[in-house]
Amino acid sequence: MLLPWRSLPPHVAVGRCASTIQASVQRFVPASGSIDSSALEQLQAFVSQASRLFVISGAGLSTESGIPDYRSEGVGLYARTNRRPMQHSEFVRSAKSRQRYWARNYVGWPQFSSHQPNSAHLALRDWEEKGKLHWLVTQNVDALHLKAGQQRLTELHGSTHRVVCLDCGQLTPRAELQKRFTALNPGWEASACAVAPDGDVFLEDEQVLNFRVPACDACGGVLKPEVTFFGDVVNRTTVHFLYNKLAESDAVLVAGSSLQVFSGYRFLLAASERKLPIAMVNIGPTRADHLTDIRVSARCGEVLPAIQLN
Repeated sequence: MLLPWRSLPPHVAVGRCASTIQASVQRFVPASGSIDSSALEQLQAFVSQASRLFVISGAGLSTESGIPDYRSEGVGLYARTNRRPMQHSEFVRSAKSRQRYWARNYVGWPQFSSHQPNSAHLALRDWEEKGKLHWLVTQNVDALHLKAGQQRLTELHGSTHRVVCLDCGQLTPRAELQKRFTALNPGWEASACAVAPDGDVFLEDEQVLNFRVPACDACGGVLKPEVTFFGDVVNRTTVHFLYNKLAESDAVLVAGSSLQVFSGYRFLLAASERKLPIAMVNIGPTRADHLTDIRVSARCGEVLPAIQLN
């Protein structure tokens, strides 16, 4: 379900020290208490007993890499600002909205694209290499699982590292579009106040008035990040593929997601119907707590590397 992506190396040199959260990153991670030893033992037994683990990851996995999420209490985008993410219908119908979005994204891209996998991403990569993880579906669009070297992966909501033409469907690397932006806008610059989970930054409207947006170099069509914006739906073929992967699995682990968005929550409903055991590692309540057998309220980067595989 993933296209070959030459701009993302299969393995990024990230040391195990990535599990240590720096002060500049910690501001995006919600507060959590010490790990409950009993819950951790239950999770260890859960993972040990599973042989084909289906994992769902969310924004809480990437906050330890310095990428904020939307909903975390006190530190998420919704808690810190009154800004809301781009809606699909607004992007499609309004050239002015696209100009504003791409100008902000252009400013935020160098920082957003530089983020690296943390210890939780690397642990899941190791689980795959050792045959424990059957399939991973991530709701994140940051490509950190790919950077970590994950192969058995579906990016449910797409990736900001890819750009799609809404007219001809051509896919191109986001890094190439950055070069085109720079060439079209010599001397244009703006300073950003804050970054969003999808790489967007906050600029005032007057800052983007003269920003020029290129068209598709194949057909002249409209370019859009290859992500599922709010208000859009996930491709049915992708959903069907993931239901099949879930059917092949014998347990489900959710890592760093509140599952407030139905696109991810649906797989917990399906797992529950199949009576699959479900475990949750997340700081704060989730939409699927009533379906969960084991719950660990702690950082993914602290919990997942602590799990020993058979």
